[in-house]
Amino acid sequence: MSTALKKEVGQALSQRDSDEARRWFGEKQSLNEISESIGSIVLQPRQPKSWIFGAAIAFALLMLFITSVCWLFYRDVGVWGINIPVAWGFAIVNFVWWIGIGHAGTFISAILLLMHQKWRTSINRLTEAMTLFAVACAGTFPLLHLGRPEVFYWLFPYPDTMGLWPQFRSPLVWDVFAVSTYFTVSLLFWYAGLIPDLAILRDRATAKWKQKIYGVFALGWRGSARHWQNHQSAYLLLAGLATPLVLSVHSVVSFDFSVAMVPGWHSTIFPPYFVAGAIFSGFAMVLNIVIPIRKLYHMENFITERHLDNMAKVMLATGMMVTYGYVMEAFMAWYSGDIFEKAMMFERAFGAYGWIFWALVLLNIVVPQALWSKRIRRNAFLLFFVALSVNVGMWVERFVIVITSLHRDFTPSAAGMYFPTIWDWATLAGSVGLFLTLLLLFLRFLPLIAMSETGKQMNEIK
Repeated sequence: MSTALKKEVGQALSQRDSDEARRWFGEKQSLNEISESIGSIVLQPRQPKSWIFGAAIAFALLMLFITSVCWLFYRDVGVWGINIPVAWGFAIVNFVWWIGIGHAGTFISAILLLMHQKWRTSINRLTEAMTLFAVACAGTFPLLHLGRPEVFYWLFPYPDTMGLWPQFRSPLVWDVFAVSTYFTVSLLFWYAGLIPDLAILRDRATAKWKQKIYGVFALGWRGSARHWQNHQSAYLLLAGLATPLVLSVHSVVSFDFSVAMVPGWHSTIFPPYFVAGAIFSGFAMVLNIVIPIRKLYHMENFITERHLDNMAKVMLATGMMVTYGYVMEAFMAWYSGDIFEKAMMFERAFGAYGWIFWALVLLNIVVPQALWSKRIRRNAFLLFFVALSVNVGMWVERFVIVITSLHRDFTPSAAGMYFPTIWDWATLAGSVGLFLTLLLLFLRFLPLIAMSETGKQMNEIK
């Protein structure tokens, strides 16, 4: 290739990158301007009144969670509505719901990075943080559900003298390894992306104690070519590890159900169906987080309507996958010829919990169809409520899967209704408080948008 042709190709690629960056961020801003807009949120001495109000609500819900957990430890799991045959109640419903939200966050950031999608820059930091906070909420429920949380370490292959090794053929044990591995990789991926921004906060902070704290966690970052080379190598490696982990981890979570012989659970559609549902609820939660934060901190120049539109499109696509899973689940119950599967599906739709099933259809299938409209996809107010509908619907889906398959067993004598108690609801609301508390602390002390990555893209605008 001649020198002139190489130069022409280089200019064309540069112009393409410039146009792409301009479409997402508008006019060019310097790194100093970006750092001022985003970093000032962290470095300012006081937060907006709306942040304080939200923190008060989140802290109140967190206290409710602590109270409900203390009462559970004092009175045991009898304070919940679980019984025979419904031995799995809100604890497992909440676990699967939170773990789905958590698994989607890092996947969103990692897969968009590997696919060179520039619009990830405005949401990747929030999605990665969302993963860590959601997994932290999810991890509490299996421990509470044990009944004897003080012996949780029995799930690990520790060399004990009594020989009480866990049952490694159980997917409940697989969950421990899968979720802990995913949490570790997600934490490293999130922290690796934070390092350049921590250095920016270190250099911009005026208080000595802030300079020291951010300096320690910045690991001596100076932005040299060698630092950037090592950073990009590690960041891409962690993204490559995190992406297949999502597929494997949420598949393992689905094995909690699919390897059982319980009607309604024993299905090969569960692993891909759970993964699609995780991404579906994950993008919905991202929108429920991003839209208020975008308004609160005036981030409309960084999180534009195009970002909201793209997230809504992905949510619509994964929602159609989830709908396909619902249809196939009903079809296979009929096509299998299994009288127990047929009876379970009929009971699920028209039995005692039938109204909950149709609420699921409304929230997860009907309402998301509004996203076919570009006007709704770009309307932050309406999009927020569509995403909220999806998040509620995905929780209802977990309730339907867990409860309706358990409350009618193979024999008429093994049947019973499940009624959640006030402590079930308090634990669920409290877990939301734990999530919101961690999220608001993140907004207070760490940048919500990757400043260094945004600055790099801004430099491409001519």
